[in-house]
Amino acid sequence: MRALVIVAGGSGQRLGASVPKALVEVAGRSLIEHCLEISASCPQIEQTVVVAPSGHIEAVRDLVGDAAEVVAGGASRDESVRNGLDVLGPQVRWVLIHDAARPFAPRAVFEDVLAALAAGAPAVVPGLPVADTIKTVVDGHVGRTIPRQDLIAVQTPQGFALQPLRAAHAMQAGEVTDDAQLMEQSGVPIAVVQGSPLAFKITTGFDLAVAEAVAEGE
Repeated sequence: MRALVIVAGGSGQRLGASVPKALVEVAGRSLIEHCLEISASCPQIEQTVVVAPSGHIEAVRDLVGDAAEVVAGGASRDESVRNGLDVLGPQVRWVLIHDAARPFAPRAVFEDVLAALAAGAPAVVPGLPVADTIKTVVDGHVGRTIPRQDLIAVQTPQGFALQPLRAAHAMQAGEVTDDAQLMEQSGVPIAVVQGSPLAFKITTGFDLAVAEAVAEGE
């Protein structure tokens, strides 16, 4: 059984909004609604859980209706993911972890991640090659240039075999930025599939303007 956990945390302040980012609207619908529309088109996903920001649980439930179960998030992204994992059904074998801030990640990315899991990968991330030159900075000066042929920009949804993911969360050491990093800490190999420019993350007002253009072009 395959499940999806959508993390709907994050402040909307950088977008100029007074509500959490997942409740910010693009083309008349919230980011979480856009996410659910795409995920609902994947018949392989049999359970969907939305982890809602504290204080906005009822608002999220009103938006998603019967499309997903809604649970409260935690003080950190990691805790929020664990809250979502805790309510998954006993038959769930694989889980996708997705950020509501990437509402236009296309169905093809979901399907490619699921296919890699079905082929035996314990962890899968979608990613795109890095186009910019990347440099480290030390005390306001360039430290070194990192060869970009070795780099990808990682997106969501990320896919995992559920039991290894739970074990990785239980052994978490220090702060991490995504669940794949937890698996890295556990020594679990992580497969990479092709990401999509449409899976961009909405963080700033500029990103929101791009999202509006994407929605208008659909």
